[in-house]
Amino acid sequence: MILQIQVGHPYEIQIEPGCIKGLGKRAAQLFPKAARCCVIGDSHTLPLYGKTAEESLKTAGFSVSTVSFEAGEARKTLTTISSFYDAFCEAHLTRTDFVVALGGGVTGDMAGFAAASFLRGIPFIQVPTSLLSQIDSSVGGKTGVDLPQGKNMVGAFHQPSFVLIDPNTLKTLPDQFFSDGMGEAIKYGCIKSRVLFDFLKENHIDSLRQSSEKLCDLIRQCIEIKRAVVERDEFDTGERMMLNFGHTFGHALERLQSYGGLTHGAAVGIGCVIAAKIGEGLGVTPTGTHTEIAELLQKYALPTSFTESIDDLIAATGNDKKSTADSINLVLLHQIGDAFLRKTPRSELPKLCEVLR
Repeated sequence: MILQIQVGHPYEIQIEPGCIKGLGKRAAQLFPKAARCCVIGDSHTLPLYGKTAEESLKTAGFSVSTVSFEAGEARKTLTTISSFYDAFCEAHLTRTDFVVALGGGVTGDMAGFAAASFLRGIPFIQVPTSLLSQIDSSVGGKTGVDLPQGKNMVGAFHQPSFVLIDPNTLKTLPDQFFSDGMGEAIKYGCIKSRVLFDFLKENHIDSLRQSSEKLCDLIRQCIEIKRAVVERDEFDTGERMMLNFGHTFGHALERLQSYGGLTHGAAVGIGCVIAAKIGEGLGVTPTGTHTEIAELLQKYALPTSFTESIDDLIAATGNDKKSTADSINLVLLHQIGDAFLRKTPRSELPKLCEVLR
C-alpha cells in the first residue's frame, strides 16, 4: 500500500509487511547521487533491525555507518543530537547523502532534527518500528528534542523523503508499547473519526496484533487522517493543532515526571480524558464523553487518571507550543470525531480545571 503526502516536498509512505528489506532499493531510487548514509537507532531497535537495514543499504551500493543511543525519552536531548553530528562528520556525510531513522518516535524526532540541521539540511528516511511512530510521529515532518522546560521545545519542520512502515516490526514490540501507540490511535478517533473510534471499540490488542490486515487498516486510517490535516496546514498554524488533542496536559504530565514515568501515549490518553472533562464542564462536549474515552483507554491497558496536583499540572502547561501571548489554544470536542480549537486566556485555566478536582 502506497500513500502520497502532498506537502512542500511531497513524499510517499509504504505500508507493507516485510518491506524493510527493500529499504536499500528504495533509497537508491530516491538518492541516485548519494554514496553514504547513517542509520540511527536506539539500544532496543538497532540490535533487532539494524543488520537487516544495513545489509539492504550495502547491497544497494551505499557505504553505511550506524549510531546507537540508549533507548528512552530521557535521551531526547541536545547532548544526544551532538553525538549524531559527531557520527555524521566521522562518516563524511555530504548534502547528497542521507540519514535513516530506524526506531520509534524518539529516534525519528531526533534523527530528523539532526538531518534538518546538519549542513543546514540533508535528506532522511523514516523507518518507524513502534506503533506510535507508525501511525503518528513518522509522518508530517515535525522533528526535535526536549528541554527541561518542556517537550519538543527545540526542533524544525523537516519532511522525510520517504516513510517505510513494516508492520512486522511490531511483532517484537512489548505489550506496554503497543498500548502506548493505541493512545495516539484513540486520539485520532476522538478528533476526526467516529468510524475509527468504533473500530477500536470493536477490537482489542490481541485481535489487532494477530491480524496483519487489521493492523495495516489501523495504520492506514490514522495516517490518512494526519495526511489530510498536514496537507492543509503543514506548519501547524491552525487546523494541525487539533492533532494535539490530549497533548497539552499529556506533555505536562510527562514533564512533571521528568520524562521517565508515563509513556507518551499513556500521557496523551490521560490528556484526552482531561480535555473531554473540561469540554463537558463548559457545556460544549456531551456529558459522558470522557467516560466513553476512558473506557476505551482501559480496554487497551492505558491509564485514565493522574496523581499530580491540579496546580502543578496547570503550571506545567506553561510552555505549551499552542500558546499565543497570554492565551492557549485548547483542543476540545464537539463530540467524538469532531474537535475544535478554543482560544483560552491562561488566567481562565484554573477555573476550567475545577472539574478535575
